[in-house]
Amino acid sequence: EVQFVESGGGLVQAGGSLRLSCAASGFTFDDYAIGWFRQAPGKEREGVSCISISDGSTYYADSVKGRFTISSDNAKNTVYLQMNSLKPEDTAVYYCAAVFWTFATTATVFEAPAYDYWGQGTQVTVSS
Repeated sequence: EVQFVESGGGLVQAGGSLRLSCAASGFTFDDYAIGWFRQAPGKEREGVSCISISDGSTYYADSVKGRFTISSDNAKNTVYLQMNSLKPEDTAVYYCAAVFWTFATTATVFEAPAYDYWGQGTQVTVSS
């Protein structure tokens, strides 16, 4: 069974930091790119960041560039999203997801329908 164990969400003040973790199992980790998406109430799910496990390529949405950093610990099959300088508009449920590496391109890494596997989501709330 494909599973993601997500952790690190919570409540922080604006300007603060959180680190989200996504531990994956049940598939060949090295064959996938792992992305982070978020969805706020009443809004569409949007791509935040993505990392290709095989070559280390990273991608960031313009809204988080310079504030968020994605990384991986391949021995632990885990991807992290370090979130700094958080803003109230970052408040959302954050999801990690996996897409087979051949389908992970600059045109698809922020497109939710491209992804094969999804985690359950973790709530991030940023107060002002």
